Amino acid sequence: MLIDARQSVLLIVDLQQKLLPAIHEGPQVLAEAVRMARIARLLGLPVLATEQMPDKLGPNHPDIAGLCESTLAKQHFDACADGLAATLPPQTRQIIVSGCEAHICVLQTALSLLQAGYQVYPLLQACGSRRPADRDAAFARLRGAGAVPVTLEMVAYEWLGQSSHPQFREVLKLVK
Repeated sequence: MLIDARQSVLLIVDLQQKLLPAIHEGPQVLAEAVRMARIARLLGLPVLATEQMPDKLGPNHPDIAGLCESTLAKQHFDACADGLAATLPPQTRQIIVSGCEAHICVLQTALSLLQAGYQVYPLLQACGSRRPADRDAAFARLRGAGAVPVTLEMVAYEWLGQSSHPQFREVLKLVK
């Protein structure tokens, strides 16, 4: 099934400044999430974020915060338990998910979204954990639950649909 821009949102989970230094390949995870968010914004798609206990862990990285339409402060690891579904636009059927930690907050949120009937697409390059084994286990579990891991280029080109899209050249600059 193709990812349809008209039904998609990008969800960025807890890319907080205080957490990122502990994340394996944290700078790359952040860079990929920023690229995906820029592409989503170019195409007019919603970019939503969460922050885990921002009073203690601080805000999302400024490169992410500036690209998000809204940010849900949460106490639960699963953002759905703090009302994420209520913040999703009504046409949302497909959710591209990025963030950290892949095996905790990303996983629990994605599992709840799947259970609620959404199609969930974790973004391979833009999800991280402190340890690679935890990240890998999260992706294995998500696949088993019905999520479909994707790459940035898969999502970008499916959102575009064709090379005659008015934003094709601008998206291409971000992809390459």
